[in-house]
Parts: sequence; structure tokens; C-alpha cells
Amino acid sequence: MKPFRPGWVPTLVVLMLLPGLVALGCWQLTRAQEKRELLASYAERQAGEASGAAQLPQLKDPAYRRVHLFGQFDAEHSLLLDNRMRDGQVGVELLQPFLDQASGLWLLVNRGWLPWPDRRIPVQFSTPAQTLSLDAWVYVAPGATFQLHADPQGGSWPRLLTAIDASHLWPQLSREGFAYELRLEPGPASYRLDWPVVAMGPEKHLGYAVQWFALALALVLLYLYFGWHNNKEKQHGSRHESTQHV
Repeated sequence: MKPFRPGWVPTLVVLMLLPGLVALGCWQLTRAQEKRELLASYAERQAGEASGAAQLPQLKDPAYRRVHLFGQFDAEHSLLLDNRMRDGQVGVELLQPFLDQASGLWLLVNRGWLPWPDRRIPVQFSTPAQTLSLDAWVYVAPGATFQLHADPQGGSWPRLLTAIDASHLWPQLSREGFAYELRLEPGPASYRLDWPVVAMGPEKHLGYAVQWFALALALVLLYLYFGWHNNKEKQHGSRHESTQHV
């Protein structure tokens, strides 16, 4: 059995890097499983019957629940969620307050995506004035909580924002409203609606996990190689010195 002498510097490097690489790989596997569960929950709840808006505040986990709405949009307080991409085109998502007449609850409804190719021209959209019967589903953003950022144009409407939290909107409007965004299903008030449920699917996380584990394996193999390679060099050097002394 050849002795293994990697040296203290390579050993220190491995001790510092290897646990982090393995931990990152395990974290990506955990994220992949979380995304699978999230997508399964979405599919299950999307297949269910739509409930009334009055039930929303009572739900502990309202994410992806389908909701039936009956009421009117507030056309005076529109929000434009900026930097939304579709098929390589830049645009915005249009969100408007909606008063559900059956429950008396205000809801922030995302009507979908609109193109905005020329920033010099305001985004063009219309708001139905009549009472509408609509179906929507509750969107709860995974990860970090978004904040309602200050309007760079001094508070004029519609407001152009980069992130939205419905719970921060209602105090500004002096209203009682639901804390999460609702996304419309296809209907008379909707624009383009093809939202991804998650920004990164489970397969992407698995791919990243494989990369981290591959780096960890490469680090171990290099450590073993240098351990045995350094030992051979030392043995060769010792033999060379012995020959010179003779």
C-alpha cells in the first residue's frame, strides 16, 4: 500500500471547500423536491372547484386556490408590474383592485401581460365598467416577500412598479383587502395569461445539484491524485539523493 501524503495546504483547501460543495448540492436537491410539491399542489388545486371570495381570509394556505368573483374593477388605481418578458418581448402585467360584491372584499387582480415596446408611449389598456363574473386563482410568491416600491413618477396612476405586495396596497387606499394577488383565468377581462408557476423548475435544480456534486468529486479526485503524486516525487527525490551520496 503506497503511503498517502497530500500535504497540509491541499488538505486545508479540501476541508474548506468540500463541505460547502456538498451542502450546495443537497440544497439544490431540497429545492427540487420543494418545487415538485409546489407544482403538485398547484395542479391539485387548479383541478378543484372555485370557492367564493368570502372564504379566502379564512384559509390558512390560500396559494393556488381557485376563486369565483362577482363585482367591478377600480379603473382609477391601476398598477403596472414592469420588466415582464414574453417570447423575448418586454412588457408589463396589469393589476387592478376588484370589489367582490358577494363578500364586500377588495382583491388585487392581475389581468395579464401587455406588450410595451416603446417607453415613450403609455401602455394601452381598457377597464370594463360593468359588473363582471370572473374566475381567478390565488398567487403566493415562493421565496422572498416583495414590497410595494415607491412610485418614481410621484404617485400618479397608473403606477409603474417592479414588485407588488397586495397587503401594502390596501392601507394606501384606506381599504380592507385580501393580502395576496389573484390571477385571472381566461375571460372577458383578461389579457395574455401564460404565467409560469415557478421561475425555475425541478429539473433545473437537479442540474445544478449534479454540477455541485461533480465539483465535489473532482476536488476529492484531485486531492487523491496530488497525495499519491507528491509521495512519488518524494520517493524519487530520496532515491536521487541516495545515488549522489554513493
